[in-house]
Amino acid sequence: MKKRIILLLGLSILFFGACTTPTESAEPEAPPAVEPAEPPAEATEVSEPTTAPDPTEAPAEAMEPAQPFELNSAAFAQGEPIPVQYSCNGEDISPSLSWGNPPDGTQSLTLIMDDPDAPGGTWDHWIVLDIPASVHELPEAIPTDLKFGDAAPIYGKNSWGRNDYGGPCPPSGTHRYFFKLYALDTTLSLGEGADQSQVLAAMDGHILAETELMGTFSK
Repeated sequence: MKKRIILLLGLSILFFGACTTPTESAEPEAPPAVEPAEPPAEATEVSEPTTAPDPTEAPAEAMEPAQPFELNSAAFAQGEPIPVQYSCNGEDISPSLSWGNPPDGTQSLTLIMDDPDAPGGTWDHWIVLDIPASVHELPEAIPTDLKFGDAAPIYGKNSWGRNDYGGPCPPSGTHRYFFKLYALDTTLSLGEGADQSQVLAAMDGHILAETELMGTFSK
């Protein structure tokens, strides 16, 4: 009987122990470790935007350089013989001449051709006054009635007493012929027939630049 009571008591203890809810809650499971994301790549340096070229501006390499104020001729080079057709032994026509940009402020150009080797002193062959500053050339065989638009150059008097071109005509030997071009800050307006001395006096104090071309001729 005593054994039976002990057995029943043990079974009761086991039964109540199995049905009793524990007072402490189960410890929550730790969340899984998350691998940290890779740091963002460093921002690359942004270059400053380039300025778009102004379509109205010509590229520097495309712009033509200013031509120097130098006198040239298609007929002969500096120091070379002047072809016979430009002399009294030929057609006695003027050679073509061209030049670059005169300085700023130029109002007119004056051309004088002379021969300093003439026996009696400098001989004047050709004097042209009041050539417009915008003109950069004189054609071959220039006529005395040549006009540049509404502007007409003025012809001075040469040593033959004529108001036109007179080509090289040395009595003997080899002579030098200087074509001298002057850029002036005024117009002379001397009128037809002014001689070299009058032209030089009128140009005094007004010459901005000058250039020359020399050719030779032999009799």
